[in-house]
Amino acid sequence: MSTVPEDIDTPEIMIDHDVLRRNIDRMARTVQAKGLGLRPHVKTHKIPEIAALQLAAGAVGLTVATIGEAEVFVEHGARDVFIAYPLWIGPRQAERLRRLAATARIAVGTDSVEAVETMAASLGDAAGRIEVLVEIDSGHHRSGIGPAAAVEVARAADRAGLHVTGVFTFPGHSYAPGMPTTAVGQEQEALREASELLAAAGFDVTRVSGGSTPTATLTEATAATEVRPGVYVFGDAQQLELGRCAAEDIALTIAATVVSRHEGDDVVPRRVVLDAGSKIVGGDRHAWATGFGRLLDHPQARITALSEHHATVVWPGDGELPALGQRLRVVPNHVCVAVNLVDAVSVLSGGKVVDRWRVAARGRNK
Repeated sequence: MSTVPEDIDTPEIMIDHDVLRRNIDRMARTVQAKGLGLRPHVKTHKIPEIAALQLAAGAVGLTVATIGEAEVFVEHGARDVFIAYPLWIGPRQAERLRRLAATARIAVGTDSVEAVETMAASLGDAAGRIEVLVEIDSGHHRSGIGPAAAVEVARAADRAGLHVTGVFTFPGHSYAPGMPTTAVGQEQEALREASELLAAAGFDVTRVSGGSTPTATLTEATAATEVRPGVYVFGDAQQLELGRCAAEDIALTIAATVVSRHEGDDVVPRRVVLDAGSKIVGGDRHAWATGFGRLLDHPQARITALSEHHATVVWPGDGELPALGQRLRVVPNHVCVAVNLVDAVSVLSGGKVVDRWRVAARGRNK
């Protein structure tokens, strides 16, 4: 059983460099073997050193959530970045995009005529330097439009002087038990229909972008040209519960110390309390999740409650209750949230701290 290094003070996010590299290389090989491009979503880690590993393994570019994230990764050498959300681009945002486009290939998402018209007006003579992908709703029902509406938005973008290169979708409904296979089928059908309609309307569709961590290895090149998984680099408790990764694939854990211990009785359960609460674990919990996180070395234990600085862990009745002061490894439910809560992370190899990485894009939410 792995332990927390003595020079780690809890709570602290730890990244196992060896597992991280294995996850990066495995996804790159799997996607490349299908004839797809890998464009990882770096909002998961927000760390330039990890993006560099992904690019070195063959990623065709990066996906980000915001202009601010794009600025960080372009500053650190990225030269092909997709902001995969429908943006509303006013004058200030347009100026930032112009600066980015001076040194990198920049693409943005959109899903409305009004957004592309405003974007083009704000960008002015720089409009043609920014690529546009129309977002398609493939079943998640967040942003995006139906495939049949893609041509109208693309034509409006083209009339306004923007460079339309394709379509994308986010199969976010794959983040539920039993849904990855269904979601990937819906993703492929929506992308296929939208790209065929755009091609028939005279557009040169070069990018058809899909994929999330639950679906990336299921996506085929029959419709998509690239996938955008993010969580795969670390894994998390959600992916464990969905069966999309195994315990040995978990590269990020939170070191925590047992600060309170209770054997329980007929009224209250056996439990320990850790010094890692929502301010480092994050508070995400889907309705289907069995807790607020897991313990990597104790799979039957569950985090049943979080306060800001503490986690309550209910312990199975047949397991030895950890001692006060014992250090445990917590797997957060949603790893993207956990990373965004800290300034830096400790990097381990062979059970020892070998580096410390700054979360450079932390807080770059606009």
